[in-house]
Amino acid sequence: MDWNVSFFLTSVLLGAGLAMDAFSVSLANGLNEPCMKKPRMCLIAGIFAFFQALMPLLGWLCVRTIAQTFTAFQKLIPWIALVLLCFIGGKMLLDGIRNKEEECGAGAVSFSALLVQGVATSIDALSVGFTIAEYGWLMALVCALIIAAVTFAICMGGLMIGRKFGTRLAGKASILGGVILILIGIEIFLTGIL
Repeated sequence: MDWNVSFFLTSVLLGAGLAMDAFSVSLANGLNEPCMKKPRMCLIAGIFAFFQALMPLLGWLCVRTIAQTFTAFQKLIPWIALVLLCFIGGKMLLDGIRNKEEECGAGAVSFSALLVQGVATSIDALSVGFTIAEYGWLMALVCALIIAAVTFAICMGGLMIGRKFGTRLAGKASILGGVILILIGIEIFLTGIL
């Protein structure tokens, strides 16, 4: 593969495609925390961008080294995403039902939950390692960085949209955010097994 417009366009499109689950979760996080400040938004988008870049690189490394093990692991990806997102979504849903009147920031997702969301939404990106297997290490790294930049921008958009509607939905935002996460987990699961 050469350094050309096609390489960069492919990387941007990969980033956009991979970021859709992270966008939806960012939207849910924005709904859940309508008074979120810019530094927190950057942290959340940064976590998603980090994992969206890391997973294709891990997939690329696996293809280059231990492809057989990775192929066996790939069958578990939909199950892992389902469990992680349903757990976090269920927790948000229960918190929303229990706390009828939420004050600003009361529904903030913890850092460890953000890490779990980052892994859950990016674990399917491991398979991108197969599509970039012919890249050298530098091209794979640049591709991953482009994916991260696109993911960051898309997630910031999701957070802003969610935050805007979260203030309008008040106490129902956590419930809606939890439902969205559960639905994303189910969608990843069904897409992965069908």
